[in-house]
Amino acid sequence: MKTYKLGFGVITILKANLAEVVIYDGVVMDLKMVEDYHAFLIEKLETPFSLLINKKYSYTYTFEAQKSIVNIEGIKAMAVVTHAYVSKLATDVLINVNRESNWNIKTFKEREEALEWLENHD
Repeated sequence: MKTYKLGFGVITILKANLAEVVIYDGVVMDLKMVEDYHAFLIEKLETPFSLLINKKYSYTYTFEAQKSIVNIEGIKAMAVVTHAYVSKLATDVLINVNRESNWNIKTFKEREEALEWLENHD
């Protein structure tokens, strides 16, 4: 397991094809940050890969970032851990904005549940 600190958050490589992402509190993810995020994932993970998005903190996206955040080649599944009702709503909006992308995504209240779901998608 290796952890990387980026300008917008922390990414921990849990397995060769699985990473946990935690975005810092108060970040506004813009298109440049999303491009950096994608480049990092492509460089560090084996495809197809899965992501555990741990929404420990409150953050937002620009509209451009919302449209491109997970439109990346090689992504297999995403599990989003939402610790608060507001983060669940924000995630639902993000999924709805990108509904034509047919993401393999599910939200969870517990990290362990999310990891188990991702493991079953290997």
